[in-house]
Amino acid sequence: MNSTPGGQPRRWKVAGINFDHFHMGDNLRMAIEHPQVDLVGVYDDDPSRILPVAKGLGISSSLIFQSCEKLIDDGKPDIVLLCPAAAKHAEWVERVARPGQMLLIEKPFAATLSEARQMIDIAAQRDCRLAINWPLAWSEIHRSAYRLAVERKEIGDLIGVNYYGGNRGPLWHTFDKIEITAEEVLRQKPSSWFYQKSAGGGSLLDYLGYGATLGTWFLEGRAPIDVTTVVDRPLGLEVDEHSITICRYDFGLSRMETRWGTFTDPWTHPTLPPTGFTLFGTDGVIQSSDYADSIHMQNRTHPGGTKIPLDPLFDRSQPMGTGGIARNPIEYIIQCLEKGTLIEGPLGMEINLLGQRIIDTAMLSSREERSVPLLK
Repeated sequence: MNSTPGGQPRRWKVAGINFDHFHMGDNLRMAIEHPQVDLVGVYDDDPSRILPVAKGLGISSSLIFQSCEKLIDDGKPDIVLLCPAAAKHAEWVERVARPGQMLLIEKPFAATLSEARQMIDIAAQRDCRLAINWPLAWSEIHRSAYRLAVERKEIGDLIGVNYYGGNRGPLWHTFDKIEITAEEVLRQKPSSWFYQKSAGGGSLLDYLGYGATLGTWFLEGRAPIDVTTVVDRPLGLEVDEHSITICRYDFGLSRMETRWGTFTDPWTHPTLPPTGFTLFGTDGVIQSSDYADSIHMQNRTHPGGTKIPLDPLFDRSQPMGTGGIARNPIEYIIQCLEKGTLIEGPLGMEINLLGQRIIDTAMLSSREERSVPLLK
């Protein structure tokens, strides 16, 4: 139901659980700002990790729970925001999933394909729904590029997607993109899950999912034949900080590169080369760079190239919950719940499962140092 018996819009109860990933703060902010959301509580096994976010967002101490189960049972959230380490996604879905819930899990889908399928199975058994949030899916430039390339066919049929993604590293910033000193980064590295293989660390798992998942979205669900991946092997680290993946399709090649160690963070100063997507079509090319204010396109009409202003996909002057195209995952999920529609596109299971197959194949390719047929 999308309204109460009195005609008022339905209110949705939201809980935030596990603060391994600092994106929890961003997701909670979006929830708090939605006019139909009531935050019923937050939880982490280490309560100290909640405090900076609670202070920044004005979350009352009465909403900080000491027990995950008590939060779920007493708060009865309709939507649960989860931000565990990649290798713990299935564990936390098992722990919190209840009938009728919507679970929004921060990217990546999982550390392995088997864990992703385990999450899908748990959700089916518990009669709840899953969505995977990829922050780039809410970028106005990439949404505009999708409409130009896929919906309007401005560059013909897509035959390749190149992706470059990364930043200075996952420890250089925290909630609200607050910068950390180089000394603090070095101090945290040995204990951070981002640098632990068993926890699903590494730039490949952190960023390849963007290229594999959004790339699959751009390519309308088409799957590669095989995958070839090379990763660096940094001295003293057990995970990669740089990876390059080639996906071979029956219509061409796509290239996906991940990097921890860019000279700048793309949200402060555009990186060289620019992070984002290059879409190759039979009749042109589109460059969709993260945080850019226009799309660069070459096609038959503009062989020398032209800059296209971003379409106003999101009316940011209007408060959330007022209709139109969703501007963030919270607004999108509530729209789907109210309309009774499926979670689709970059947040949906079909696209994410194929993206995870590409990631697992890339991991196997990097270990065996050979091209590997796409895993089933």
